[in-house]
Amino acid sequence: MVLDIPSTYTLLLIQNNSMKSYQHLFFDLDRTLWDLDKNAHDTIKEIYLKHNLVEKGIIYFDDFLKTYTRFNNMLWDAYRKGEVIKEVLNVERFRLTLQNYNVYSDMLPIILATDYVEISPTKTQLYPNAKDTLEYLSKRYSMHIITNGFLETQYRKLSFSKLDKYFDKIIISEETGYMKPDKRIFEYALKTAKAKKEESIMIGDDPIVDIIAAKAFGIDQVFVNFRDEEILEPATYEIHNLIELKQIFSY
Repeated sequence: MVLDIPSTYTLLLIQNNSMKSYQHLFFDLDRTLWDLDKNAHDTIKEIYLKHNLVEKGIIYFDDFLKTYTRFNNMLWDAYRKGEVIKEVLNVERFRLTLQNYNVYSDMLPIILATDYVEISPTKTQLYPNAKDTLEYLSKRYSMHIITNGFLETQYRKLSFSKLDKYFDKIIISEETGYMKPDKRIFEYALKTAKAKKEESIMIGDDPIVDIIAAKAFGIDQVFVNFRDEEILEPATYEIHNLIELKQIFSY
């Protein structure tokens, strides 16, 4: 159900922080604005059908997706820790998934990985009220993206989804050399945007790399809690629908 008003908890936070004067809003992209899970589902389904993986013995798509997601998450965690490079992540997530079904091939994982990087950014599913909220906020604030991702995908996601027009600066981890939660990506972002800590706020879905990291860096945070997660350290604000940002930033 779409909520048009913020929760009681969020209202109290708004009241307690109403003296803040924000000028720069820094947004995460994946799972905050761009629905990574839905878009990944649609991309994997397209690849599954295109390459007729049923003929290779992979009968159930949902099981294939679940297996891919498990290996993808594992490799992304290793990538954030600097344990694997991008090229390994891209291919190995498909190699491990295929091997789980006793499909061994040198070329097929590379083909699937290439297709995924090409197709995924063209998917345009956003979270409810994303564009309406961004349209509202962009008339009042300088807005920027800070995202952990690859150059060849993140810019295309923004373009295909027609989100790029809302943002002044796009900060991508691969371009900066630093990944959230590294404080240096926040330092780079604020310097690039010519923003001060006290006038900046981070808006994201990840309790660690967005919220706790931003808090440690010294800027306020909005925890976009679509999945009703518990967070160890409370954020400055917490929302469950993007439309609630209109209430927070109407003061």
